This record gives sequence, structure tokens and C-alpha cells, in this order.
Amino acid sequence: MLFIASLCLAALVVGFGFSAYQAAAFEKDNLNTGELIDVGGYRMNSVYIPRPKTADLPTLVFIHGASANLRDPMVAFRDKLEERAGMLFLDRPGLGFSERGGPQNAYPDGQADAIAALMRKRGINKAIIVSHSFGGAIAASFALNHKDMVAGLLFLSPATHPWPGGIEWYYDAAKIPVIGWLFSTLVVPPVGLASIDRATRQVFAPNPRPDGYIEETAAYLALRPRAFRNNAIDIANLLEYVKRVSPRYKEIKAPTVIITGDTDRVVLPEIHSRQLHEDIAGSTLLRIHNLGHKPDYIVTDLAIAAIETLAGKKRDLNKLAAEAEAKIVLVE
Repeated sequence: MLFIASLCLAALVVGFGFSAYQAAAFEKDNLNTGELIDVGGYRMNSVYIPRPKTADLPTLVFIHGASANLRDPMVAFRDKLEERAGMLFLDRPGLGFSERGGPQNAYPDGQADAIAALMRKRGINKAIIVSHSFGGAIAASFALNHKDMVAGLLFLSPATHPWPGGIEWYYDAAKIPVIGWLFSTLVVPPVGLASIDRATRQVFAPNPRPDGYIEETAAYLALRPRAFRNNAIDIANLLEYVKRVSPRYKEIKAPTVIITGDTDRVVLPEIHSRQLHEDIAGSTLLRIHNLGHKPDYIVTDLAIAAIETLAGKKRDLNKLAAEAEAKIVLVE
């Protein structure tokens, strides 16, 4: 009995040691390039590109999705927009290098409040809010609770409405007190390392994942135990949250464009994008054939045209959507 107990203890020690080593390695290999700013007792991390003299667009604020960080939208958009707009890329509370803050930040409205506070600290009074996936629920809450700060809304494959079924079992496991902490610490780093290639390809499917995506977006940061558990809690809380809040989307009056793919198997467009379009009067819905869950990477130019439309420029989005659709590549 003592021998078995000793083996279990040794296994725990090795597991915790590997987890601590790997988390440190993830951060060493993906050093923070942002700035941590106090937003009310905790710090949020962000990269801010000030508005250039050549700007022809309003300031843009980018809200990343689940299991991601600020580099995900930054890799997709920064180079193409740096001379055209001020841009704020941020790590959501508890992800990337942002601190978690209080229990309110386990819900989209709490994270929307955190983003509003960060914008004020950065001197941004109003912006076009660009969101992807889980970030869509936050952007919708932002539009409800901070409407005077919204110049327009671009939703990319948003998760905004109640869906049938539940969530992946490992998110439920990670949110459980004590057990979730152990699971996130002992299981997630080694299993995540083994599966991140396949998982990121599935996010892009049926489109090819760009070369270097994992490294350029520092995707490994999501495998750190604390970040994984925060992400799991966010996802576990989302269903009940959108059940409660989605009936209010009809209150949103900001100019809105929604881009989704008809082959998205991560966030089903018929449940989320279609209903969001129906809820927000005057919104534009662009549904792209053969597009998966990553319009920010696969139809980036169309997303930029949508931003231009939200800024008041005349763009034929339906024509541009058809052109983007014709160029989409599928995984062989």
C-alpha cells in the first residue's frame, strides 16, 4: 500500500514538474510583445497601433475567440491595415498574458466591461469592433452595454445564440474545482502538445491552415494550465449566458456585418449568424460557400471590405463575397 502511494506521489510530482516546465517553455518561446495595463485591480495585455497620419478608417478593436490570444487577429490583419487605422489587439481576461480579474470576467459582459476600460485607458472613445467566434458574444454584449463606444460591428463566425447539446467533455472536466485544476495541470500540456496540430487543422477545415499558423499566433499559450482552465470556464458558461442575453440583441443599433461559412462545423451558421442577422435590424449577412471557421484568414480582404463599409465607404459586399468564394481552396 505504501509502495502504491509512493508511486502515485511520484507520478504527481513528475506531472506537476513537467507542467511547470512546459508552461515556462511556452512563455519563453512566445515572449509577450504587448503592454500590461491596469483596468481596475488587474492588468490586461494589449498591442496598440496608434492612428497613423495616413488613416482613412476609424480605430479598430479586435476581440479574439476561444483558445486564442491577441496574435490570432494581429497576424491576420495588422500588416494589411497598419497604414489605414489605429488598432487595438488585446488578450481577453485570463488568456494570453492578461490577468483574469474577478469572477465577472468568466462571462462575456464582464469581459466586455474589461475591454471598455482598456479602451478608455488607451484613449479610444469609439471604434469598430471586430470579433471572431467566442468573441462574438463579447462584441454583442459590448454593443448592448457600451453602445456609445461602438462605431460598427464586424462578426466573423460568431458564437452568439443557444445551441443544442453541450460542450466538449474536457471543458466540463477543466471547470470542476480541484479536479479541473488537476486535469488542466497534469493532462492538458502533454495531450495538448500531441493534438494541437490536428486541432488547429480542424478549426480551419475544410480550408487549409496557413503555414506557420501555430508558431506565429503563439497557439501553445492556450495549453498553459491556468489559461486552459480560464478558457474552459468561459466556454462552459457561454450557453446559459446566451440563453439569457440573446433576446436583447434586437436592441443593437450599430451598423453590423456578419461573415460566416456554410461549412463551419465549430460554430454552426444557421444557429448563430443567421439568428444574429435576424436580430440586428439593417445588418448584412455574408454566407460564403466552402468557408470554414476562419474567415479572418481565408477571406481577409472581404473582412477588410466589410470594415470599410462600416466606416461609410461604398463597397459591393455581395460582389466581393462572390469573388472571395471563387478563390477559396479546400484541403485535398
